Amino acid sequence: MRYIIGVDGGGTKTYAVVIDEHGNKRGSGIAGCGNHQIVGIDKALGHIRHSVMQAIQEAGLTYDDIAFVQYGLAGADRERDFSILRPALATLPYAHWDIVCDTMEGLRIGCPDNAGVVLVCGSGTNAAGRNEEGRTVQTGGLGTLYGDAAGSHYMATRTFQAAVRSWEYREIPSVLQHKVPRYFGFNTVEQMVNDFLDRDIYSLREGNLTIVLHEAANEGDSLAIRILQETGRELGIAACSVIRRLGGFRKETIPIVLVGSVVQKGRNPHLLAALEETVRQEHGSIELVIPEMAPVYGAVLLGMDRLGLAAGEAIHSKFAAYGGYEA
Repeated sequence: MRYIIGVDGGGTKTYAVVIDEHGNKRGSGIAGCGNHQIVGIDKALGHIRHSVMQAIQEAGLTYDDIAFVQYGLAGADRERDFSILRPALATLPYAHWDIVCDTMEGLRIGCPDNAGVVLVCGSGTNAAGRNEEGRTVQTGGLGTLYGDAAGSHYMATRTFQAAVRSWEYREIPSVLQHKVPRYFGFNTVEQMVNDFLDRDIYSLREGNLTIVLHEAANEGDSLAIRILQETGRELGIAACSVIRRLGGFRKETIPIVLVGSVVQKGRNPHLLAALEETVRQEHGSIELVIPEMAPVYGAVLLGMDRLGLAAGEAIHSKFAAYGGYEA
């Protein structure tokens, strides 16, 4: 029996699973941030090692039992990143392994032929694509300074700003000016702002604040809806960039795979409609694909590809049923 480990290392969690060649999950493990750009290579490698160790122990296996390890890591964006990650991962006790950016595992779970566009909208954002010839390209994923304008951390900042601006009459009335202070434990925006300023807080990394944004939009709040529409348009612009930079696709309908908590869990109709409209204006025939399986199984599928193992509908169904690390 051959065993594959898939590792999904993101900005919040690192999730590892052990899968046998028939698609059965034998073990899993979870640890902290796996993005070396956020916590540094030593901590990221420690989290990767810990999650994999948990998965192997739960499976009742040893390192030598593992046929292949596929790492899908956020922060694996440029050759400099790979020059840091490859030597570090080589210290782990696995003979056969590979590393890709987490975008590529997302693409694999949404495109059976592994050719299309993938948009990541989790704690951060990224966009990438692979055409039928195997050429790949990435747009974004490098942070706000370099043009990124999506992801829950960015959206949380926009939500906080909107609450303050609405309270100050620099924006239209919005329930955000009530919901956001309550989220942080305050009665009013004024109390919240004074507390934050007293503690010299001038930036925000509170991705869960996007839950408040979605709640407000679901209640029909115009300002919240606008922020989600802006996010959808930004994701659509990124998709168009990927398609242009790849020179298009041979297939008539281009799959746009959506991965990450904001799009896989949130699925806000205003965001999705704005995304779809933006891409269709430039590329008429597209299909939005929101995979049911967690991204870590994209890493597993890539590993199975490398071993020449077929992954048919039955295996895809198993992976979808397994869920993510919360399951």
